Amino acid sequence: MRAEKVTSLRDAIARFVRDGDRVSAACGLEARIPFAAGHEIVRQGRKHLTLVGPISDALYDQLIGCGCVDAIEAAWVGNVGSGLGYNFRRALESGAIRMTDYTNLTLALGLRAAAEGVPFAVTRSIAGTGMTEQTAAFRTIADPFGGEEMTAVRAIALDVAIVHAQYCDRDGNAQILGNLGTTLESVRAAKRVIVTTDALVERDELDMPNLANIPGLLVDAVVHVPNGAHPAPVPYRAERDHAFFDAYAEASRTEAGFAAWRAAWIDGVADRRAYCAKLGNDRLAALKAQA
Repeated sequence: MRAEKVTSLRDAIARFVRDGDRVSAACGLEARIPFAAGHEIVRQGRKHLTLVGPISDALYDQLIGCGCVDAIEAAWVGNVGSGLGYNFRRALESGAIRMTDYTNLTLALGLRAAAEGVPFAVTRSIAGTGMTEQTAAFRTIADPFGGEEMTAVRAIALDVAIVHAQYCDRDGNAQILGNLGTTLESVRAAKRVIVTTDALVERDELDMPNLANIPGLLVDAVVHVPNGAHPAPVPYRAERDHAFFDAYAEASRTEAGFAAWRAAWIDGVADRRAYCAKLGNDRLAALKAQA
């Protein structure tokens, strides 16, 4: 008898995200960011997380502002529409969080190494830069075959990867359209995987099931969360809500402003259904992808 993977978002976070975990929740670059899952992490009061990802586009800034985070391993944290992540900057400058600075490439290489079960990957892309001074993540090594020195990128193992997909079946076979970013590497580098999905479908409804990006054997929980990535774009389903990002950026300029934003959009809504009701059907309809 197969294990039932379909569950509520509340249950998925309660079972699979633990205090102190290393978590990837922003592996699709600017797209498919699992904001609904991130907000549930806040509601459940998770602490001491290490967040891993190339570009988080405000979700990591929110988790930092809510006191969930001890460390960041990323290429960039902020708000693509307006630049700065104010909570991130305040926390980093005060010493409240630690930062390991990656490029998009070196982050992907570290995740891939963990996915392959090897201790490091190699690159020449950051040779001669100050990034190599972060010796917990990078080391200069000799080519064992006699060539030039190169940089070793330490494997980045994850406790949890949270991915938002356009389509997923009950067994966790997920079909993701558009830019994958570090999605595949993150899923394979993680001990536990949660997939939130806009559409929960039967296996025979997947468009060419053999092209599912994420095989169900890697997935622990499947959560049907329509609009679970808002305000991030989801290719072929939803456009980016630029106005929402702009409003968040303005609110988060100050700690008081962020506290008010959190009260309205995280603590003040019980779940993603209530969040969407607060947004309104007209706004969500206007964001529906046209192509």
